[in-house]
Amino acid sequence: MIRLTPEQIAARCAQDIPDGAYVNLGIGMPTEVANHVPADREVIYHSENGVLGFGAAPEPGTEDPDLINASKQYVTMRPGGAFFHHADSFGMMRGGHIDISVLGAFQVAANGDLANWSTGSETYPPAVGGAMDLAVGAKRLFVITRHTLKDGTPKLVERCTYPLTGAGVVSRIYTDLAVIDVTPAGLRVVELLGDSSFDEVQALTGTRLLARDVLRTGAGS
Repeated sequence: MIRLTPEQIAARCAQDIPDGAYVNLGIGMPTEVANHVPADREVIYHSENGVLGFGAAPEPGTEDPDLINASKQYVTMRPGGAFFHHADSFGMMRGGHIDISVLGAFQVAANGDLANWSTGSETYPPAVGGAMDLAVGAKRLFVITRHTLKDGTPKLVERCTYPLTGAGVVSRIYTDLAVIDVTPAGLRVVELLGDSSFDEVQALTGTRLLARDVLRTGAGS
């Protein structure tokens, strides 16, 4: 079974971000989305540490230590970019000024509940950050994640067993196997990625999936 790489998942997510959108990228895999802006679009990326209008990662050897995102990764700035206080950044998030937030997930439930801040593990202590503010403050919430854990445990489930970040907040999910919309009827597969069949994806999912007008694409670029 072909699974997309994190870079390919991020590139697929970037295709759905419209021109002129203000987009927050969460810590981890979501930060990769900034490296895949379609050439015909201007997307204004926001980071909770107080950066607006950053671009792709810099070329090796050209990093500026003063330019980082919330994941402490080096970024570049696009024309018109700005820096501001952390409190102002959270004001944007809580005030409904972010069009799309892209976050990672430990679990997503069939009704769009998101759990991404704690698994109860002492190895990986809880880390809320701005996830709760983004989950309820952004106009739409995209999740990018692997479809399962390494041992095959589903990350898309009927009901989250980890503490919630937000209830009913997820709009669309991008995994290494499929693009899935959260609908009132449940999780609907809109696109199969790689070479997986619908039945194979269903077998790796902890809740019933819906299928209607499912697209088939390759493994990505």
